Amino acid sequence: MSQTVLAIAESINIMGKRSGGAMKERNPAPIQEMAKEESKAGAAYLDLNIGPARKDGTELMPWVVQTVEAVTDTPLCLDTTNADAMAAGFKVVKNKANAIMNSISAQPERMEKLIPVAAEAGCNVIALLWGPEGMPRDSNERAAMAVDLMMALAEAGIPNEKMLFDPIGTPITLGADQLASGLEFMSMLEDIAPGAGSTVGLSNVSNGVADHLRKYLDRTYLIMLMKYGLTTAIVNSYDAELMAICKGERPELVSLVHGMMDGNDPGPAGLSGTALEHYKTYKVLSGQAIFSESWLEL
Repeated sequence: MSQTVLAIAESINIMGKRSGGAMKERNPAPIQEMAKEESKAGAAYLDLNIGPARKDGTELMPWVVQTVEAVTDTPLCLDTTNADAMAAGFKVVKNKANAIMNSISAQPERMEKLIPVAAEAGCNVIALLWGPEGMPRDSNERAAMAVDLMMALAEAGIPNEKMLFDPIGTPITLGADQLASGLEFMSMLEDIAPGAGSTVGLSNVSNGVADHLRKYLDRTYLIMLMKYGLTTAIVNSYDAELMAICKGERPELVSLVHGMMDGNDPGPAGLSGTALEHYKTYKVLSGQAIFSESWLEL
């Protein structure tokens, strides 16, 4: 049985071209079209990201939730930094038990505000490993934050099975060290929080890279995380090849990358096409080759 990852589709976003304008104008049609497209592509969840929405978040989030729920039964992932907007959104979600709260970080004020909302809704929670000082420095800091979050969630009656830990994917343009720390944390997660799931904002890894190259980084990074049992990922569901990897339809590519992670380097000579793309991209993401935007041509 090939390993699969549940895709959380990321495109209904206040920053998106189609969805952003529609949210501002409260125009349901483009958002409903996208919800249907993402569901058809195989998304297990639809992420509805309204950003900070300081002015009108408490009205916008419920509107987006109801707009999407009118056309699809795909479970929702509510995404906003505005705690009041999050609470307002969860008041109207139909299928609360299957929904995801994105996210509760390891910051005291966010934990205080959102854990009670999540506990009452009975939803799944993305536990974001982002602390009062911001980005964790290494896998040990990630582990410490994960324990803090797990304890606080458990105290509110939220079981490990409802938690999705996000180690935070960082842009490859900042180097590969943080990506390695995130993978190392993933290898520790089962011991830290038995039964818990995991997720990652996949496209963070390619942030700041030329648009036409981003998909290659996203795809290989997904496979690398799968080695440590990644259960869900926030992805671009319009990338059919990425979705095929999520659905377990590319076992030979998964085997190639996982073999390289185990130290079995097949060398580029016998590889071509997609396999060679993953080979070269893995070299960059693992820090074995320096990142430049011509990595696929080298």
